[in-house]
Amino acid sequence: MKTNLGVPSGVLIVDKPVGLTSHQVVGRVRRLMGTRKVGHAGTLDPMATGVLVIGMNRATRLLGHLSLHDKDYTATMRLGVSTVTDDAEGDVTAVTDPSGIADEDIRAAMARQTGTIQQVPTAVSAIKINGQRAYAKVRAGEDVVLQPRAVTVSRFEPTDIRRHDEVIDVDVKVTCSSGTYVRALARDVGADLGVGGHLTSLRRTRVGPFDLTMACADIFADDAAPPTPMTMAEAARMSFPVVETTEDQEAAIRVGRRLDLIVPAEVTAMVASNGELLALYRPDDEKKGHSRAICVLV
Repeated sequence: MKTNLGVPSGVLIVDKPVGLTSHQVVGRVRRLMGTRKVGHAGTLDPMATGVLVIGMNRATRLLGHLSLHDKDYTATMRLGVSTVTDDAEGDVTAVTDPSGIADEDIRAAMARQTGTIQQVPTAVSAIKINGQRAYAKVRAGEDVVLQPRAVTVSRFEPTDIRRHDEVIDVDVKVTCSSGTYVRALARDVGADLGVGGHLTSLRRTRVGPFDLTMACADIFADDAAPPTPMTMAEAARMSFPVVETTEDQEAAIRVGRRLDLIVPAEVTAMVASNGELLALYRPDDEKKGHSRAICVLV
């Protein structure tokens, strides 16, 4: 496929359908937009749906910073069944009758997974171990034990609790930091209650300032047209503090020089007088009162 040099650099919000990988979404955007330089921020599993932030051309350099935002999800936990993947796509590893678990027990177990916690990521994940993805090791039959890491779960609330067919389904709302596995929350609530648990559905409704109301039209429709992305500057203004630059500062930024000014945050967008996003800067740890480039985008 030839790259269309006229394709703008920008950000798209896609409502990812169920059953597709994040990489398949990227492939569809590549074909629609006519450019190979496309990436995404924050992988969604095939079972999951919802907000997937896509960057095109120079905007791919923003994605690592956009993925660090907190996120909102709606999900359904099934208590009484454990799976190898901690979601409905994995083989069942254990079944335990949860009928003796009261609603208040479920709420208490969820409360224990709220706040800043040490979470062991799901073994079937994209985390690398000695250069190899954890999920590849699991599929090869290896026992994978990942190290716990600190994550913040600021909201983990049940919205409905339903009992049927010897399982308990709990609809939940989650707000969490980057790096949190909602599948692992379901697993750990089930483990806490002694009955096991996994996710049967997951929908991401927000990544930082980007939510489902911003999603472009269905890119998988037969008659889908190339969507119009938001500009890099628009995405940056929504995501980071902004410094409006002078002409002298702009010239320095374009070649990645230190600036004799203090930027307001660890990631600060530097925007030219014409509205163009020039770069991301951060405070300079080596030279007090200065700032330095994280990445130059022009």
